[in-house]
Amino acid sequence: MAQHNEFGQWGEELAERFLIDEGYFVRHRDWHFGHRDIDLVATDKDGTLVFVEVKTRRSTDFSTPEESVDQKKIHNLAAAAAAYIKTFQVDVPVRFDVITIVGDGVYEAKITHYPNAFLPPTNYERP
Repeated sequence: MAQHNEFGQWGEELAERFLIDEGYFVRHRDWHFGHRDIDLVATDKDGTLVFVEVKTRRSTDFSTPEESVDQKKIHNLAAAAAAYIKTFQVDVPVRFDVITIVGDGVYEAKITHYPNAFLPPTNYERP
């Protein structure tokens, strides 16, 4: 596995543990719909289905991780979420969160959770 993929996987593992520690139930990790994916799908304490985009960086020297969640990424997440909802016939409130991780990939990590980070666009490609 390429080094950047291992680093991203490390970030997803940290985000998953963070959510579990916060009382979430993680339903899926790295769920795919075609070429689109959702890093984490969880349920919060209130039963809301949470689609989580995880962004991991070694530093913020050039940009912050949350800046990489652009309109194209949001569009793809919304389409994958729609497919997830249809596939699993989910009928509960839904939200989109972002978790950022800045760290060295081994020992240090700063985790920031942005609940309700964005609303999905209404013009995404539905399954």
